[in-house]
Amino acid sequence: MTAVGFRWVLALTLMAALPASVRTATQAAPTQTPTFRTGVTLVTTDVIARDAQGRFVPDLTKDSFAVLEDGVPQTLESFALVLGGRTYNTIQAPPPAAPEGIVLPTTPRRQVGESGRVILIFIDDLHFEAEYSPHVRRLVTTIANTLLHDGDMVAMVSSGNSGIEIGPTYDRKLVEAAASKIRGSALTPEELFKLLETSQGPGDLRQRAQVAFQTAYNLLSSLDQVQNRRKAVLYISPGYNFDPFAESRKGTDRVMGGRFADPTRFVIDQENPYFRLPTIRADGDLYAYMRELTLSANRVNATVFTIDPRGLAGIVDAGQYLDQSEWRTHLQKTQSSLRYLAEETGGVAVVNDNDFQAALKRIDAETSDYYVLGYYSTNADSARRVRALDIKVNRPDVSVASRRAYSLKTPGTPPSPKKK
Repeated sequence: MTAVGFRWVLALTLMAALPASVRTATQAAPTQTPTFRTGVTLVTTDVIARDAQGRFVPDLTKDSFAVLEDGVPQTLESFALVLGGRTYNTIQAPPPAAPEGIVLPTTPRRQVGESGRVILIFIDDLHFEAEYSPHVRRLVTTIANTLLHDGDMVAMVSSGNSGIEIGPTYDRKLVEAAASKIRGSALTPEELFKLLETSQGPGDLRQRAQVAFQTAYNLLSSLDQVQNRRKAVLYISPGYNFDPFAESRKGTDRVMGGRFADPTRFVIDQENPYFRLPTIRADGDLYAYMRELTLSANRVNATVFTIDPRGLAGIVDAGQYLDQSEWRTHLQKTQSSLRYLAEETGGVAVVNDNDFQAALKRIDAETSDYYVLGYYSTNADSARRVRALDIKVNRPDVSVASRRAYSLKTPGTPPSPKKK
C-alpha cells in the first residue's frame, strides 16, 4: 500500500469512528451545495501549562489565558481541561452564524472512545543505520507496553524497507508485533564517501529525505477529520543533514588523508556551480522541507515528539573514517532538525538521552494533561496562509507550551516522490 493509499484508509477509518449524525451529514453533502462563510471555522489548540518546577498546572480558568493571532487578541469561545485523559470544565463554543438556507447537522452525541488519544508512530528507517535496528525495536516495544492505553487509536508507518503500515487500530499488540520488522537502511559515512555526487548532493540523501517527509506529511494530512482528541506523532529518526561530512567528502579528511574521499576518482570539477549548488542551499532546502511538515502538523493541531534512537552520543567509531570535529557538527545539525520539528508544534525532542523510559513517561503526561482553547479567528486577511499564535497566561511563574502557528491548506495535492 502506498503512502497516499494509507492516508485514505486512515481517513476513512477515522471517519467511521465519528458519530452517526456527522457521518450522515458528510455522506449527504453531494446532494446539496452548501455555502461557507469566511472566518467561521473554530480554531482549537492544545496548551500545556507548567509551573517553575515543570509540573502541570491544573487549576487555570478561561480568563487565565490570552490568545493572540498575528498579534491581534482573540476571544475564547471554548475552553476545556483534560486531566488524565478525562475532560473537565468544558465550555462549548456557540455555533457560528450560518448563511441563509444552509442546513446544519444536529449536535452529535458523545460516543465511546472519543476521549482517547490518536497516536501516530513514524519509523524513519531510511535515516537510521542497520546497527540501530535493535534499539528501535526495543523502543517501539516499550511504546506499545507503556505509552499506549486502552481507548488510544494508533497507526504506525515506516518510510523505508521495513514496510510497516499498521492501523488505525485500538489493538496495541499489533504495534508490538510489528517491531520485529524494523530494519534500518541509512547509508554509513564510509558508504557516502564512495558514492558519486550529483547536483542533488551525495548519494540519494535528498531523495531519501523527500520520501520520509512526504510519508509523514500524508500521515498528518489524514488527521483533518479528527476533532476533540489529542493528536500526537512519535517521530523516530536520527534527524537530517543535507551536506554531511563535507570536508571528508572533498578529500581533506584529516584522519585518513582523503583515502576514502579523493574527488579525482570520479573526475568531477568540484568548482562547477552545478555541483556546488546543493552544498550552498543545503540548510535552506532542509528548512523548507521541515517548515512545511510543521505547518501540516499545526494545521491539524497535532504535536510532534521526536525521538533520536542514537541515544547519548559520544565519539564516533574509528572504523567510520571520520574526523571527530565533523562528527560533532553532524550531530549538532541532525539533533537541531529534530528539536525544530518538535518545538514548532509544541512537542518535546528526545535527543542525546538514553533514558527512553523517562522520556515516554513525559510524553504520556503531556498527551494526557492539557487545556484545549478554541476561538473564531477575526483575521481580516482571509488570504493569509500562515497565522502566528502567541498564547499567554496571567499567572506568575507559569509557562505554556503550544503550537506557534497554524496554516490554511493550499489547493491541490503534492506529488509523491518515488522510492528507489
